[in-house]
Amino acid sequence: MALDYRQAAQQILDAIGGPGNVVSAAHCATRLRLVLADDSKVNQQAVDNAIGAKGNFKASGQLQVIYGTGTVNKVYDEFIALGNISAASKEEAKAAAAGQQKNPFMRAIKLLGDVFVPIIPAIVASGLLLGIMSALSFMDSNGFITLATDNAWYQILNLVSNTAFTFLQILIGFSAAKAFGANPYLGAVMGMILINPALQNANTVATDGVAQTFAVIPGVYSIEWVGYQGHVIPIVIAAGILAFFEKRLHKVVPEAFDLFVTPLVSVAVTAYIVMIAVGPIFVWAENAILGAIQWLLTLPLGLGSLIMGALYAPTVVTGIHQMYTTIDLGQIAQYGVTYWLPLASAANIGQAGAALAVALKTHDVKIRSLALPSSLSAFMGITEPAIFGVNLRFFKPFIAGCIGGGLGAMFASIVGLAANGTGVTGIFGILLCLNQPVQYAIMFAIAGLVAFGISFMLYRDPVEEEAAPTVQASVAAPADDAETAAALSAAAADAALSAATPKAEDAPAVAETIASPIAGQAIPMSEVPDPVFAGEIMGKGAAVVPSEGKLFAPVSGTITVFADTGHAVGMISDSGCELLMHVGIDTVTLEGKPFTAHAKVGDHVERGQLLLDIDLEAIKAAGLNPVTPVIVANTPTYDTVEAHAGATVKPGDALIDVR
Repeated sequence: MALDYRQAAQQILDAIGGPGNVVSAAHCATRLRLVLADDSKVNQQAVDNAIGAKGNFKASGQLQVIYGTGTVNKVYDEFIALGNISAASKEEAKAAAAGQQKNPFMRAIKLLGDVFVPIIPAIVASGLLLGIMSALSFMDSNGFITLATDNAWYQILNLVSNTAFTFLQILIGFSAAKAFGANPYLGAVMGMILINPALQNANTVATDGVAQTFAVIPGVYSIEWVGYQGHVIPIVIAAGILAFFEKRLHKVVPEAFDLFVTPLVSVAVTAYIVMIAVGPIFVWAENAILGAIQWLLTLPLGLGSLIMGALYAPTVVTGIHQMYTTIDLGQIAQYGVTYWLPLASAANIGQAGAALAVALKTHDVKIRSLALPSSLSAFMGITEPAIFGVNLRFFKPFIAGCIGGGLGAMFASIVGLAANGTGVTGIFGILLCLNQPVQYAIMFAIAGLVAFGISFMLYRDPVEEEAAPTVQASVAAPADDAETAAALSAAAADAALSAATPKAEDAPAVAETIASPIAGQAIPMSEVPDPVFAGEIMGKGAAVVPSEGKLFAPVSGTITVFADTGHAVGMISDSGCELLMHVGIDTVTLEGKPFTAHAKVGDHVERGQLLLDIDLEAIKAAGLNPVTPVIVANTPTYDTVEAHAGATVKPGDALIDVR
């Protein structure tokens, strides 16, 4: 019996608490995507047993109900009509979900991730090299090695190592402005203002003091003429203020004047606010925190060091750590050694261990490619790549790193671990503690291993974290409800790629070899980072991690579905095999921008015919995974569906055998 799409939509609408509980509704090639105002109103059992639905799960703030290609669009149309709900684009639904699923603190964490993830390649490369150069320079100046620095080879390498950090505020300003929806080039200008050479370098304040102040209100309020090198939060706040003014000015300034009035006013007003108010507030906060640190370090049993080791990484987020040189220099002047540097080293090692755990546990190639070099950089004492690119982004590894750093710092304080200099932490920090190398090694092990262990236990890839699926098989329908059982059956009409495509439902299965539609690395479906595909809910098959941006027909047959957004193509082979090719994970949110279609629904295509051009770099730049599942939608028709995974394939190579 054919599925009653209106009845299917009504059941879901009733199960989720009615139209008044729907914030946004959209659909992709296989799923109805709903953002709800109140999850407590959902009758989960009713959702699980809804006719036509192959399963459901909560992911990315959305309730996703799986219907399958060719069915979901019809259920969606009825759903919209029944509830008198305004249809939303995929991007609008995604934005609504993001707003629903996170509290203000988590939204702030996500914002920092949006700001820093795009610039991670720059700071990872510089961070690794800067750690190496700092260690070499220290060993040279202390007689461990002899290093020739008066040559172009060394000087160019040194130039490369520190450039990204020297101008970090410009990179952050550009990226933060994009995240807030402002002109990124104006954001870069704000970054330049905060580190303008006309301002005293903030990194020299600890040793040279503040050289100059200027009156805002004579005799009442003055500001220190100091830059914000090494500070993160001021430029992020500046970008937010810039976006606030720019967006409003665009609405009120006449178009003839908008080009020069809006940028000028936005930047000037933002600069005044940041230099007069935002910046000084952070200077005051830094001084207060430094005073508290000195007090904490005197607490017995290493308790103060435990606290500071745990809180060190959060202060890196604010940039306050740039002022810690004052503590090092003050202790060296008073005691001949610094007890602070081992604490900082423990904190850095903790973040390194946490990031390394992510690198080893993740199944996402992109996350691993960020986490591994970031952890190496942190082991050398440069933690920004690990903190902003990995640990803070996923939060639990960040907490794990703080715990490991705190315990390592506590041990260092109890055994009286001290350094006879400053400037190097992490692996090479042992060179400053050669009088106590064993204690340093134990501190290193405690901080790194504790953080690694906790991070490894807590970390889950984003898809696993957000989308532990609640999938109901066809047997979930009541045995005495023949209509429901038929509707849920994978062989029934709702599993077809297109209800409009005539075919013999009871025709015997014909053995066939499905070719790879795209060049790349073939992997098992279980490795696809999406619970619907990995769980083979839509059917068995294989996936390809693409190396080239062209999708070809894997069989000769008829196109039955071609998503408006281009990311999904369905077809039925001349032998009756129903296939769905889904390019990337969540690529529906790109609204078709990376895809150029070369076929349409109803076309009969030959095996190897070009179906789709794909801009893989655009998909990756959006932070999405381009892995392409190839699904046999009528899997129950066959005795076996065997995938050829684990090898590099090119279009036309055997990918799946159906028998």
